This record gives sequence, structure tokens and C-alpha cells, in this order.
Amino acid sequence: RDALFGFVLIANTLIGIVQELRAKRTLDRLSVLTAPNARVLRDGIEREVAVSQVVLDDVLDLGPGDQVVVDGEALEGSGLEVDESLLTGESNPALKSPGDEVLSGSFVAAGSGRYRATRVGRAAYAVRLAEEARRFTLTRSELRTAIDRILTLVTYAIVPTAALLFASQLLRAHESVRGAVSAAVAGTVAMVPEGLVLLTSVAFAVGVVRLARRRVLAQELSAVEGLARVDVLCIDKTGTLTEGRLAVEEIEALDAGAPHEAALAGLAASDPNPNATMTAIAERFPRPGEDWRAGETVPFSSARKWSAATFDSHGTWVLGAPDVMLPAGDPLRAKAEGEAALGRRVLLLERTDAPITNETLPTSLEPIALVSLGDRPREDAAKTLAYFREQGVAVKVISGDHPATVGAIARRLGAEGADDAVDAKLLPDDPTQLADVMERSSVFGRVTPQQKRDMVKALQSRGHVVAMTGDGVNDVLALKEADIGVAMGSGAAATRAVAQLVLLDSTFDALPPVVAEGRRVLGNIERTSGLYLTKTVYAMLLALAVGVAGLAFPFLPRHLTLIGSVTIGIPSFFLALEPNIDRARPGFLRRVAGFAIPAGTLAAVATFLAYQVAGEEPGITLGQQRTAATMVLTWIGLLVLSIIAAPLTRARLLLVWSMAGLFLAVMLTPPARDFFALHPPDDLVWLAGFGVAAIVWSFARLFVPGDRPEGPRRAE
Repeated sequence: RDALFGFVLIANTLIGIVQELRAKRTLDRLSVLTAPNARVLRDGIEREVAVSQVVLDDVLDLGPGDQVVVDGEALEGSGLEVDESLLTGESNPALKSPGDEVLSGSFVAAGSGRYRATRVGRAAYAVRLAEEARRFTLTRSELRTAIDRILTLVTYAIVPTAALLFASQLLRAHESVRGAVSAAVAGTVAMVPEGLVLLTSVAFAVGVVRLARRRVLAQELSAVEGLARVDVLCIDKTGTLTEGRLAVEEIEALDAGAPHEAALAGLAASDPNPNATMTAIAERFPRPGEDWRAGETVPFSSARKWSAATFDSHGTWVLGAPDVMLPAGDPLRAKAEGEAALGRRVLLLERTDAPITNETLPTSLEPIALVSLGDRPREDAAKTLAYFREQGVAVKVISGDHPATVGAIARRLGAEGADDAVDAKLLPDDPTQLADVMERSSVFGRVTPQQKRDMVKALQSRGHVVAMTGDGVNDVLALKEADIGVAMGSGAAATRAVAQLVLLDSTFDALPPVVAEGRRVLGNIERTSGLYLTKTVYAMLLALAVGVAGLAFPFLPRHLTLIGSVTIGIPSFFLALEPNIDRARPGFLRRVAGFAIPAGTLAAVATFLAYQVAGEEPGITLGQQRTAATMVLTWIGLLVLSIIAAPLTRARLLLVWSMAGLFLAVMLTPPARDFFALHPPDDLVWLAGFGVAAIVWSFARLFVPGDRPEGPRRAE
């Protein structure tokens, strides 16, 4: 009966172990490469082998959609364009010519080719990124650090307190060895705020479930707390602010009578291996007419920067970059350059009656339309950026794209600092100077994965709590270094593995509810922590007072279990689930201790005085004396609960009175009274104990500080 507390301790330990092992297993499964096999040319024969069997100097074949599985050097290619956005953040595919480097983890966007393996196994770029990210670390948690410090201090105090209690009970209070051990256990176990650890885990777990309903996966419980404390949010452009794919945004007709839409549909349909640009045009104009079937064609290439097709009754149509198809000084070319400065990709559609000859640009071209494409901004991005700005969270846009492109997207979404985009190639290497730049500027382009990590470290060096969002392998190192890493569900497997939070729907607007949930959990845990630490204070003071005075300990372990349940354990779980919109603030331990120390001291004084007064009553038994102390400490505990629960709404009043009713039910029910070894004293002792509690608690307003934890506030 006196070992009920043991079940709580076991539950606490199991929850902590399971959560840390789960996070560790997730990181162990981290992988950048998803392709299980590669096509290798050996002895003039092409064969398919496992990625692990690729060796140095192997020649590998690449086609549209293939993943580059090891680092290498391009040998040959036919319009080979490689999408390295997951590695570098650069959204435009890179044309690879013989001698160019290709990196593992990238994908073939268009064309085909072959390359020679130069780095394999753990030396490959993608694997090195994964290895660096695989270091196991728990999310930084001020709450966990504070609780660990409390437990450390309590641990140091337990041994001497237990020794003092045991000696005083055995030698001065003349208890038996069993009675002295029971008193020592009761006094020291009550000092351990074991319910605080369990409450924290359960509150976080409930928060995780609520986030899951919003399609947000929390891979560590303490991640909910972390995002509530964030004051700087670093976001990637591609996949976070934008959808990560090109889309046709605008078409400006230069010849109103020309069938430019049908021509674009025909050009897109004529390309056998469309790149991202042609794919976007095909999505906008999916069905060419029956009379728009292409004859001679020239596929789009980043080297030529144009594509063309001849249609029987409509002549030859060419789509390409204005700087290639127009002479310098042409007004259309200047207009296109202005659109490009806004972060858009601009193509010129032209027509001629001349045929296609030897893949050279046809002559006598007539401008028909300007086609503007862009990485489409997410519909929710502007609203989400405004939310964080209102909440005092600084947003840093960090991307591998050109600074002008990043700045243009940021400007369209209303991000601060968009007019002063910084080229990361010009950033200083010195951490102090880098931190200065990070404080001043908010938009950065051409950022490498290593620079992203250095930026996060620089912000942390200035005392900021940093969150990082991303979806590509180029974000892995920064996600790992940040206090909170947030990955998009549609992103690379590596980013999902290292992130503490995963937005399963890949929507940026899921972040505000995560912050709100973190604030609710953190604010309520801080307030209910005052209850648990108050118990630690009064248990320690009572143990010391009884040990010095040489009196019998005023409680059995089961008495303290009952008191803790009705004044702390049960109500704290209800309060921890209350709505709360308070902002997270540093100084958790200072504020909680500032409330718990005076409150716990008053509780200890009232209980000790009541115990002494009851002992002066002629004929009273030790059991009745202990019951009087139990009643007084319960009354004081309920008063502390009423302060923690303030403002006392109808629901919270019902909670407090329900706990009082539960205690009375135990006192009035013979089986429950016998189980908890309660022996009600005479009415006079009841009244004396109540009077002592009332007098002592009247001093509460003088000693309990005004900045004590407030009651949970409801969201408006």
C-alpha cells in the first residue's frame, strides 16, 4: 500500500526510454539515395547492378528521371540536364557537358548521357551529407533542462535527508526499524516530483496527437516545446515559399490574330523528353489540335536555349530565350529582362515560314507572344509570413537560387528585407561577422548546404532559438543544426529523417497551429509545475523539521500519495489540457521556484503547527495526529491549486471542489479510510487544524510573489 509511488516512477522511465530509442532508430534509417540499382557499362555490355556494387571508374548510363547514385564526371550527353535542387537549392536544371561534375542525389531532368564514377560509397556527396546528419542528438529543451536540474538538486538532498529522518525516528522518536524506514521513505519520496516528468510527457504526447490530426508529424515530444520558443525561422524558397515546380503565369500576345495557344500546345507535345519548362507549358496547354502535328522538330536544350517544330499548314514555330532570339537593344528583350528580374523565366514565341535546317535558328522570325513562367508561390505563404511577423518571429529566406530570384519571390509574398537580397558568395567566413550579417539581412541567395548550417550556428551564437524548414538534401545539415527542424512531407527522405517536425501535406500554413499548440502545452506545464515543486519544498522542509525536532514523521507514504493525488496529480492533468495563448518566455525555473518556495514553506509551517497542536490534545493517538496533518496539508494544497487554476472559471471551480469532495469521500468511506490508514480526530482537533491553516495562509499574499505562474488563459 505504501509503494503506490513506484508505478509512477516506472512509467516515467519507460516513456523517456521509448521516445529516445524511437528518435535514434529514425536517424539510423536515414538515406539520401532512393534508387536501389544503377545501369553500368562493363566490358561493352550494359548491366544493372546494386548501388553498393558500383566501383571507381565504372561508366554509368543515365536517362530521363534517373537518379545519379554516385559522384562522377560527365563523359557524353544528348541535352543532359540534371536537377540538383534537392542538393543545392537551385531550382533550374543544370546542363552537363563532358568534363562537368555530377553529384549523387541529383536527378536527370531531360536528355541522356553517361558519366564515370569518381567517388563511391561513403565518399559520395549524398552519403557524406547523410553521415553528417546521422549524428544522434535530442531536441534542445529548456523545460527538460530545468526539470533535470530540479531532479539533480533533489537527488543531492535525498540522501542526507533520509539519513537524518531514519536516525531521528529510530533513536529519538523510538520507532522500530521498519517504522523508521517507512518514515524515511515517506519523507524522501515525497520530495521527488515524479508526476512532473509524467505530466510533461503526457502533455507533449497529447500535443503530438493534436498535431497529427492537422497532418503534422512530431518525431520528438519536446519538438512541440521547441517551436513555441522559436524567435527566428529560416525557410527555404523552393518547396517552402513556392511549390517547387514551374508554371505558366502569364502570356502576353504580341500578335493578337496568331494562334499562340495552339502553337504552344503543339510544341510541348512534339518534345519526346520535355524538361521542366516544356512540362509546365504542356500542363497549361495539354491538347494540340489535329492539324498541329509536328513534322521536323528540334528539342529544347539549355545549350541552344530554344526549341522548334514545323507544322504542315502553320509554318515553323520557335520557342526560346529572348536574349538568343532577339538582337541587343530590342525593346522586347529589355522587357523580358525586366520580367526575369522579378524571378520569372521568360520565353519568346516566334513564327516563320522558313524550314528548320541543321538545328540552326530559322530566319525571318516574327514575334508572336511572351511566355512568363515562375516557381509558383504557395497560396498560404504570404499569410503565414504575416503571422510570424505579428508574433515577433524574424523570418530569414535562405535559398540556393539566384539572389534576384529569391528577392523577387520574397517581395511578392511580403517578406521583410526582400529589396536587399544578399549573395551568399560574398558572405564572410568569420562566424562573428556572419552573425552581424544575419542580424541585418533577411533574404539570401546562392547559399550552399554548409553555409546554411553556418547561418543557423551564427544566429544561435546571438542567443536566438532557430527553426529551419526545408525539403531538399541541401537543407539536411541546417535542419540537423537548428533547434527545431521542419521538413516537408514531399521532400527528400533525408530531410524527413533528421527533422523533428514533418508537414505531411507539405503546406507552410501548418506552422502557425504548431506554434499555438506548443504555446498551449508549454504554458500549461509551467503553471502546473508550480504544484509539483510546491510539494517538493514542503516535503523537504517537513522532513528536516521532524528530523531536527526528533518527532515521529507526520505521514505514512500512502498519506502523501492521497494528498498528492487530490491536490496535484489529478487536477494537473486537467489543467495541462486547457487552452493557453501565452508566449513562451525564458526563465522557466526562476518563475516556478519563485512561486513554489514561499507556497511550499507556508504549507510546511501550517502542517507542522497543526501536527504539534494535535499532539497536545490529551489521549490523541499517533494515527489521529497524522490524520490531522494530512487534512491540513490537503486544505493548503487545495488553496495552492486554486491560485494555480486562476482565473477560476466555472469549470475550474468545479475541478477544485471535486478534489475537495474526493478527499472528503475518502475520509467518510470506511474501506477507503482503512486503506489509507486515516483515523479522524475529535472535532476540536479538526477546528484547531483548520484555524492554523487559515491563519498561516492569510500570510500568502505577503510572501507569494506577484509574478507567480498565472492560471491558464483561453484563446480568444
